[in-house]
Amino acid sequence: MKKYLLTIIAFALSFTLFAQSSYIEIVRSTIKTEKKALIAEVMQLSGDEGSVFWPIYNEYEEKLYKINTDYFEVVKEFADNYESMSAEVAADILGKASKVSLDKAKLEKSYIKKISKAITPQKALRYFQASNKIEIMIEAELAAEIPLLESIE
Repeated sequence: MKKYLLTIIAFALSFTLFAQSSYIEIVRSTIKTEKKALIAEVMQLSGDEGSVFWPIYNEYEEKLYKINTDYFEVVKEFADNYESMSAEVAADILGKASKVSLDKAKLEKSYIKKISKAITPQKALRYFQASNKIEIMIEAELAAEIPLLESIE
């Protein structure tokens, strides 16, 4: 049931790439809620573990949200320039996309340490496995909706 619901949300997100920002925020908020519920289900933390884990999780997700906002800006720039992509704009988009990827990797690396200290490394691994699976599902839906650049000069 949860997988089905997350797939529907990811699918809805794929239609928001060119939608108004208020609608995008509603979809992102829904995904955030569903992701947290899935993580809670997967982690099965004790009360003590949860009291330490969830504040760190919320902090991490807040920072990840900002990075994902940067990603959506890159996608929007791609969409805005899709019909007439200049070499300069393409280079700019590549640079911004690379920065987003690096920022996400740095953030994950720093929180692997924090979460591993807060709960066991095994549970931290489980968290990052679950989180990455959810992110991959969402990214796959988005990738399916973003066309390859056709006009290459």
